[in-house]
Amino acid sequence: MDTEEIIRLIKESKKRTVARAFVAGELKDVEWGALHFVGGPGFGTVKGDLPEILKVLEANGDRIDDCEVEVCARNSAVPLADLTRYEARIEPGAVIRDMVEIGKNAVVMMGAVINIGASVGEGTMIDMNAVLGGRAQVGKNCHIGAGAVIAGVVEPASAQPVVIEDGVLVGANAVVLEGVRIGSGSVVAAGAVVTEDVPAGVVAAGTPARVVKRVDSRTEGKTAIVEALRELPRGRPASRC
Repeated sequence: MDTEEIIRLIKESKKRTVARAFVAGELKDVEWGALHFVGGPGFGTVKGDLPEILKVLEANGDRIDDCEVEVCARNSAVPLADLTRYEARIEPGAVIRDMVEIGKNAVVMMGAVINIGASVGEGTMIDMNAVLGGRAQVGKNCHIGAGAVIAGVVEPASAQPVVIEDGVLVGANAVVLEGVRIGSGSVVAAGAVVTEDVPAGVVAAGTPARVVKRVDSRTEGKTAIVEALRELPRGRPASRC
């Protein structure tokens, strides 16, 4: 997905203020319309666009004893992804927007954020609180360390995305800036700030990052991925209750 396509999608999409309301009262005869209501005749939760929720609540004021409205997003242009379409391990608290590609047996840990247009290759782990910006491209069998930031490029439209090739390890709290390509099998040290391309098979460290050595057997021993963390049960769950 290129930048112009993302910009056009955001511009033309219906902006939604998504909310949910916890409602108590005589709810048996309330018509919820297109809203999603879960509950019984005396209490329930309704989810949908805020204006529609408020419209129904106002129209049924005589039936409602109490309610609390919680706004989940304001004028949102891109919804969150349907996680059931991924054959990956995605832990609670990860935030993944729609139009993100995640390969088989990838792992996305708690607090990770993956923005629109990004892609994650098979067997890659996105660790806790890591951020993949818009259109970031991460290859197969990589590890993006906790708190690392892979810069996104939706604005300016002319900017090139970050490309991380297969088998790369990006250490905790490292930052990879827009347009950078990191070659296959390389290691970016924790806390590094990568401003220029990194060739394949090297270790880059520092601020700004510089190549400090070739990847050797000792480095490989410290950075090898663990396949057992990526194994999934056979079969896929149903997408609806």
